[in-house]
Amino acid sequence: MNKTYIKTLAIVAGAAIASGCSSMAADTTSVDAGSSQITAADLAASQQRISELESALATKDRDLANAEARASDDSGAMASMSKDASLFPPNPKAGQCYARVLIPAKYQTVSEQVVKSEAAERIEIIPARYETGTETVLVKEASTKLEIVPAVYGEVEERVLVKPASTKIVEVPAVYETVTERVLDKPAHTAWKKGPAARQSANVLSQSTTDTGEIMCLIEVPATYKTVEKRVLVTPGRTNTVEIPAEYKTLTKTVVKQPATTREVVIPAKYDTVTVTKLVSPANEKRVTIPAEYQTVTRANKTADESMEWRQVMCEVNMTHDNVRALQKELADRGYYKIGVDGIIGSQTLSAARKYALDKNLPAGSNYIPIEVVKSLNLNL
Repeated sequence: MNKTYIKTLAIVAGAAIASGCSSMAADTTSVDAGSSQITAADLAASQQRISELESALATKDRDLANAEARASDDSGAMASMSKDASLFPPNPKAGQCYARVLIPAKYQTVSEQVVKSEAAERIEIIPARYETGTETVLVKEASTKLEIVPAVYGEVEERVLVKPASTKIVEVPAVYETVTERVLDKPAHTAWKKGPAARQSANVLSQSTTDTGEIMCLIEVPATYKTVEKRVLVTPGRTNTVEIPAEYKTLTKTVVKQPATTREVVIPAKYDTVTVTKLVSPANEKRVTIPAEYQTVTRANKTADESMEWRQVMCEVNMTHDNVRALQKELADRGYYKIGVDGIIGSQTLSAARKYALDKNLPAGSNYIPIEVVKSLNLNL
């Protein structure tokens, strides 16, 4: 068997293991996302898929075992493959799955004392000391001032002439009265009227006949009178002189009873008690030594660099419905799995297993379940 053939078989076997684990993570995530709509047909298809994967894995395991047997007979072939050994799990076993994970760098916390502030010297100023006392001091000297004594006023009543006496001429109009008088309106006269004397009044003076045969009577018409009113003077008009007496008004006015004067007033000196501060001791200075001050600081020292590591994980072929239910139940009993136990691996199951692993300081993964988690839960899957 040549070296090229052995190397090819080893690469194929390793790729099969890695691809099986990665496809398991992708498939399980998609199943969990649609777990709310799973049907009996989907469950049967999943079981069929698991059976096919188990058969394929068994075939890969046989090929890998044959490759390892051939590789053990040819030390030269193993030497040529040594540079790619990190790409495969060390000492893989049939029926086990592995995941290549990044191990973060490790740090160790170290504490040490460092100088926070150097020793120094401080100068303290001691202030001057004063005492407080009281004393009487002249605030204002004695003096004099002129004080005005205001005038005294009083009120008096006085009768004053407002309007002097006078006379005025009053006209008395004439007095008339209306009288009635009977006067001649028309004097007595004669007039001719047609008709016989029998039709006329008794005042017919004569009667004649005209050429046409008409009878004309001359009658006497008596005088007529009428009554008229006329205005006659009774008392003629005249004028009278009327005396108008003087008008007076009583007024109240203010008069000076005593005029204003001045007087000299003596203002005594003014004293006050004040508080004074007297110097007892002057200010001086004092030198004080300040010791050095230390503090403890903590820093992280790297003890190991980050590296890649192969870890055994739960295989997809082992994620049967019963095994997943058992895993979910154990996680639920410990308070990590919050939804119903349905036997379907998904993001909720992977998240619960990861949180459990971190709390127990076990290897943890986001898209796979380390075998240490399965053993910690006392499961035999």
